Amino acid sequence: MTLTTAEADKILADAFAPWVQELGLSVIGTGERHAVLRLPWSGRLAREGGGLSGQALMAAADTASVIAVSAARGGFGPMTTVQQSTTFQRAVAERDVLVRARVTKLGRRIAFLDITLTAEGDEEPAAHATTVYALA
Repeated sequence: MTLTTAEADKILADAFAPWVQELGLSVIGTGERHAVLRLPWSGRLAREGGGLSGQALMAAADTASVIAVSAARGGFGPMTTVQQSTTFQRAVAERDVLVRARVTKLGRRIAFLDITLTAEGDEEPAAHATTVYALA
C-alpha cells in the first residue's frame, strides 16, 4: 500500500521543521518505492549569480527521500538521515525543480535511495544525490 499525494503532503506539513516547509515543496506523485516532489523557484533560494542554492537542492533531496521511504513502508515512521552525497551538474535559475526519489533497497532498519533533481522542462539532471536512512 502506497501513500496518496494528499497523505504525503500531510507528512510534509506535520513532520518537517518550519524552515523546510518554507521551501514550498509539494508532492506531485508517489508510488510503491518512489516519490516526486516539486521545489518551486524562489529568488529567496538563489545564491549570488541567480542560481538555485545547493543547500535548497540538498534539503529538497533529503525531504523527498523521507516521502519515498514513507511510500515504500505504507506510512510515515521515525527515520534519520545517516548519509547524503550530492553532486551538482548544472545551474537552475527561474524554474521549478522536480525531485525524484527512488528507494533502491529497503531493509528493516536501513533504506538506500537515489535522487535526481531536474529543472522542469529539462531532460538532464541539475543534481544527483544518494541518501541512506536509519529506520526505527
